Amino acid sequence: MTPSMQQTGALLDRAARIALRGHGNVEPNPMVGCVITDRNGRVIAEGHHRNCGGPHAEAIALEKAGAAAAGCHLYVTLEPCNHTGRTAPCSEAIIKAGITRVIYAHGDPNRIACGGAERLREAGIRVEYQSTRRTTELNAPHTHRCRTGRPWVIAKWAQTLDGRIATAEGDSKWISSERSRRLVHRERGRVDAILTGLGTVIADDPQLTARTVRRPRRVPERVIIDDQLEIPMETRLVRTAGEFKTIVCCDAQRLPSEKADALRKAGVELITLGPDGGIAPALASGFETRGWSNILVEAGGGLVGRLLGEGLVNEILTMIAPTILGDTSAVSSVRGRKTERIRDGLTLEPVDLRTRGSEFMGWYRVPAEITE
Repeated sequence: MTPSMQQTGALLDRAARIALRGHGNVEPNPMVGCVITDRNGRVIAEGHHRNCGGPHAEAIALEKAGAAAAGCHLYVTLEPCNHTGRTAPCSEAIIKAGITRVIYAHGDPNRIACGGAERLREAGIRVEYQSTRRTTELNAPHTHRCRTGRPWVIAKWAQTLDGRIATAEGDSKWISSERSRRLVHRERGRVDAILTGLGTVIADDPQLTARTVRRPRRVPERVIIDDQLEIPMETRLVRTAGEFKTIVCCDAQRLPSEKADALRKAGVELITLGPDGGIAPALASGFETRGWSNILVEAGGGLVGRLLGEGLVNEILTMIAPTILGDTSAVSSVRGRKTERIRDGLTLEPVDLRTRGSEFMGWYRVPAEITE
């Protein structure tokens, strides 16, 4: 019996939830989940891509299923690969296992790895395509990286109910709860870089490390946007540059200077911004040469607005506290945008909205047509 479209969607969503377990371990590879069922829809095995260079989700699920995979159906969040890299082609493993039906949620935008669906059809396997909202959200970072050559950028901030991230005097500790701060540290331990601006460095003197995570999956590089190379030498980011990789992005004209030499001597690396202070070239360089797949932005409203203006923010995570400042001079979460009409504002796509204790957490995506 062939499962209905609704049942197929539920199995693909299950595969997507499994895939998320690989976040922080698999990038720059995509997160992928796989579920194998018998002909009646009973799950017999599942798997997810666990680490970059390791077995793919399909291979793990097939190994778990063993001989029972013959005649079964395979549901996977991304088109099975059809090339030999650090692992063998998943398409060939599926054929060898005797799978009779494959349902994949999205074609692989990576031109090197794609082609699995066509290979499976050539082998006489019934191949179907069906996506869901959850699989689309899962694959969005991989699609973005393949299409743009830039990392997936997540902007995070905590704010009051009236949209302020600090008082006029700069006090911001703490708007968010301890629980939310632990979540942020966990995410820090799963991204390749944490991006901030000079204003935040001067105001908060942050460390930008995953301090509350016992076993972080990654040690992020600290990246500071500092056009004129004004970062004080006594900040913790500069003083710990020998321990944690620290990069300052600045105007190219600032590279031949005593300040640049002093920063290099302290262990800070320098990357140039693009013409007119564009941040996009620095992010593309980081993706290509440093392996920045995911970047977490922890910055003030000025830099967030600047990134949004360049179309560089893909995802926004906000923690909203049940507090009202009511002060127009308090610091706003996003600045630098001029919007005369409500309809001209940036409309986001909600991914997850929930309460966490006394706080409200909003997780949003910026429409792909803006970021690509």
